[in-house]
Amino acid sequence: MSTTTTTSQGDAEPEVDLTFRLDGRVALVTGAASGIGSAIADVFADAGARVVVVDLDAEVSQRRAEQLGRDALGLGCDVSDQASAQAAADRAVELAGRVDVLVNSAGIVDLAPAEDLSTRAWERTLAVNLSGTFYMSQAVGRHMLAAGRGKVINLASQAATVGLLEHAAYCASKAGVLGLTRVLATEWAGRGVTANSISPTVVLTDLGRKAWAGEKGEAAKREIPVGRFALPREVAGAALFLASGAADMVNGADLVVDGGYTIR
Repeated sequence: MSTTTTTSQGDAEPEVDLTFRLDGRVALVTGAASGIGSAIADVFADAGARVVVVDLDAEVSQRRAEQLGRDALGLGCDVSDQASAQAAADRAVELAGRVDVLVNSAGIVDLAPAEDLSTRAWERTLAVNLSGTFYMSQAVGRHMLAAGRGKVINLASQAATVGLLEHAAYCASKAGVLGLTRVLATEWAGRGVTANSISPTVVLTDLGRKAWAGEKGEAAKREIPVGRFALPREVAGAALFLASGAADMVNGADLVVDGGYTIR
């Protein structure tokens, strides 16, 4: 977090930390056992943070934490269940003393034409992607507000602002994440807690490579001005910026990491 300095006129003003270091901070990352969440956990640990790996399987989370080192912690949690989210938040604070940064990266996608999308697929996508983001933000946010500081970073998507074929539930859930983020940013910033989101294009995780292989992927890349998909560490770099002192004045923003897909 920023410190303050005194100018020659005697006015205190914040000192902007441009080191992009997270030394001494605790970062809880959901969905951190794989994909984008795993890349964010790596980058945060490299920047000096103590990472709390949160994923559905407690044993997998613990193994991922052991790989990270730096006293990382691993916790099991079903983010779509409010009680589970609250328990994970409370346990993280109990073990680590606090949570300075929350990254809501856990998410799922279930694709089908809108007329064929099952009720179960719709409800599960909204439960994990949107309700899960709210439950974790609420549970961790209570601790942050009590401490008077914190940063919430929510993973949205380019699907939050454009319509994608067969993505009815996913687009709806991610659009909801943007709306939720803006409300948190409005309500909490005056009490020391900022909230922002990141909207990537297709990201080359293991799942992304399989889902967008072949001509389908080549066609999609032709729609992106930079001509390629994003790498997980590029999304993690955006998260590092938002978690760092350099972004203390950034609140309620959606950082788009899509190579220009949504500009045209």
